[in-house]
Amino acid sequence: MKAKKFATQIDEQVFIDLKKYIEETDNSISKVVSKAISEFLEKERVRPMFRSAMDEVLNENEELLKRLAK
Repeated sequence: MKAKKFATQIDEQVFIDLKKYIEETDNSISKVVSKAISEFLEKERVRPMFRSAMDEVLNENEELLKRLAK
């Protein structure tokens, strides 16, 4: 996929840590930021589905869970 340029600002210490990381791993800022954003978006999209499924399971098994808690 074609890369798209964008500008943003990050905390100075985060930037320092990022620079150290890319030097240690021979990565680029672009690759690290792209991967981080992709993982963040995936996690944010999955979390509501997971919570919904967990709520459903807890509701369906509420009585059993109460008995097990005793």
